[in-house]
This record gives sequence, structure tokens and C-alpha cells, in this order.
Amino acid sequence: MPTAIITGASRGLGLALARALAADGWRLIIDARGSGALQRATTELSALSEVVAIPGDVCDPAHRTELVEAAGDRIDLLVNNASHLGPSPQPALQDLALDDLARILGVNVLAPLALIQLALDRMPAGATIIDVTSDAAVEAYGGWGGYGASKAALEQLTAILAVEHPQLRVHAVDPGDMNTAMHQAAFPGEDISDRPPPEDSVPGLLALIDGDVPSGRHRAHDLTAAA
Repeated sequence: MPTAIITGASRGLGLALARALAADGWRLIIDARGSGALQRATTELSALSEVVAIPGDVCDPAHRTELVEAAGDRIDLLVNNASHLGPSPQPALQDLALDDLARILGVNVLAPLALIQLALDRMPAGATIIDVTSDAAVEAYGGWGGYGASKAALEQLTAILAVEHPQLRVHAVDPGDMNTAMHQAAFPGEDISDRPPPEDSVPGLLALIDGDVPSGRHRAHDLTAAA
């Protein structure tokens, strides 16, 4: 039974991917900051596979250690999905509080790298790392400065990790627009019901997990179309 760690798996893309992997027989280590939503997700997923749910903040070193220890000696997949948008509505950079920026960078850049550092010695050749990114990493959207900068930094870390660990498959994946709580927070008061559900992005992620796509930056919907 392969083992995966998925952060931010109580809702949205993380939960959608967890459902697909659980149905395929993966053992899952999942987390989220909200214990209630995480418990509901665990109840659902446990009907399909073995699930260990650990509530906590990915910025907490003790929590990251707990995730890796729960996975055991072998980690076949690590998905850094947990993300922090920052203030909503999002301010221009001139108004972005540095404490808010520090939190964004902590969740979106430092925590994924720290978790990878802990997991690497337990990841065999051919294991996969997926860092969830955004088109805000490569496009200059007003009001998205903090989040976009954090995802750009994450993408560069991902690319360098791929060079440093050629025995692994290391991917940055842009899932595209999705109808999620985070996306709604980015557009407060707007109707985002026309955005596709996160489940539409899952086949692209599975193409990376199950296939032999080389390490790199990908858009989930392009992977789905190619498959």
C-alpha cells in the first residue's frame, strides 16, 4: 500500500485528490487547521482506505514532524497543497502589512520546503513531490502581490529540488481556477459558481502520480487533455 502525505486535505483540491487516491488504495496522512472539517473528511475517506488525520498548522515544526513520523519509513508521495491567500480583500503591495506577507511566505514557501526536508530520506527513487502553485506565480495580477510572490518562490524551490534530486519526480502544478473557499476569499462578494470544481483538476494530478512525466511545471488541465 503506497503512502501519501497531503496537506490541506479537509476541503477543496486536497480533499478531491485524497478521495481519488483513497479509492485507488493509497494510505493517506492528511492534515488541516480546522479539526471539524478534517474529521468529516477522515470519516468519508476511511471508508475507502487507511487514513491518519492530524490537525495542525504546517508552519509548526512539531506538526510537520508528526506528519512525517505518521507516514513511517516510506513516503511515496508528498503533496504540498496547504496555502494561505493573505488578507481578503487583497491589498495592493503598498498596503500589504509585512506581518501578513511573512505569514503568506511561511505557509506557502517555508513550510513546504521544511516538510520536504523532513520527508526526503524516506522517499525512494521514483517517489513524487507535488507543490501546488498558481498562475499568479507567473502573471502580474494587481492585489495578488504577496500570494503571487510566494508561489513564484515555491516554483523556483521546486525546480531546484528537481535538479538536486533527479531520482525523484518533483512537480509544480497549477490546478487552474476552481470553485473553492480560497478562491471565493480572493473575490469577496462575487459569484464564482462558474468556476469548475476542484475535482476537474484531479485527473491532471493523477497523470503525474501514476505516469512518468518528467519533473517540471505543469498546468493540471493540460495534463488532463494530454492523457
